[in-house]
Amino acid sequence: MVEQYSCSSCGKTHQLTATIWKCDCGGVLDLVKDTPKIDVSTWNNDPNSLWRYINTMPFAKDSKTWESVTLGEGQSPTIVLDPSEPNTYVKVDYMMPTLSFKDRGAAVLMTKAKELGVSKVIADSSGNAGTAIAAYAARCNIACDIYLSDETSPKKIAQVKAHGATIKEIHGTREDIALAAQTAVNEEKVFYASHVYNPYFYEGTKTYAYEIYEQLKQEAPDTLIVPVGNGTLLLGAYYGFKELFENRLIEKIPKIIAIQAANCAPLVQAFEKGEAIAVPVTNKGTLAEGIAIAAPARSKQILAAVRETKGHFIEIKEDEILQAREQLADKGFYVEITSAANYAGYLKYQKGTNEKIIIPLCGAGIKSS
Repeated sequence: MVEQYSCSSCGKTHQLTATIWKCDCGGVLDLVKDTPKIDVSTWNNDPNSLWRYINTMPFAKDSKTWESVTLGEGQSPTIVLDPSEPNTYVKVDYMMPTLSFKDRGAAVLMTKAKELGVSKVIADSSGNAGTAIAAYAARCNIACDIYLSDETSPKKIAQVKAHGATIKEIHGTREDIALAAQTAVNEEKVFYASHVYNPYFYEGTKTYAYEIYEQLKQEAPDTLIVPVGNGTLLLGAYYGFKELFENRLIEKIPKIIAIQAANCAPLVQAFEKGEAIAVPVTNKGTLAEGIAIAAPARSKQILAAVRETKGHFIEIKEDEILQAREQLADKGFYVEITSAANYAGYLKYQKGTNEKIIIPLCGAGIKSS
């Protein structure tokens, strides 16, 4: 069971508590842990949810807290996109309790919050993470404040409200919203249920990789095409496949092709310039609100993951996003606008012969206005 965090910037270790969320130097925190030992033979005996992988997560061996928290998240289908493209698959992660992949991280993070005896959490979000945290906080009977932009999709705001969370609407950039939440966290000394800063969130999103491995009959794809703003799915998938690789269950980690909206693409710029950390940019405005992150806190880790897997970035224009959304709908998949950016990236990607590709469908279309 994990007892410590370590700073990804200065290396300082910190005791795991309910109130710590970043290092004194300002660096983001990672879990101090060994690579989990993966026993695939046990997965068939476990629940049909992401909790079949609990033995790879940093919880006590006999922990049962998750049983009162789970909403059945995980095990989303991985299916062929189109009969004419038999090697391209979509993973339909909008088939989750709150209709987005963020339920993976929220379920694990809020289970840890419950174990720590937390009575209140604060989170900031462009919408989906806030909805997920609100739902699982309600499940845990934990008070919850969600900080959102005053321009967030009304449908996402309605979802958050439905779960009883208190909404704090902030006028300003995504970074302004995060700062407001972090200020409140520090003043109130409560748990920061951040999908960016808290590494337990990535213990949930890494199950994305495990499920793909199972669903492809214990194989890894060649390539993952992933939308990236703060990197919660990209890093989770990378960590999951890395753990499979370190357990010698796969021969290589899939290449990561990361997608950003051209109007807010700090990671694209950093990658093209060979920089290790992204310089903040000005968000020029994009329909893909879920990846409109001008200053990603984990840019160093995101860029390193893409480079390590010999991947690259693709930036997408606004008209390409809308066209891709229509094309996906024609195939039967109704996704939110941010997910369509991902498919737009796939359409621009130069794939190889027989290259096995996975595209996540991250959020349901009903979430977008």
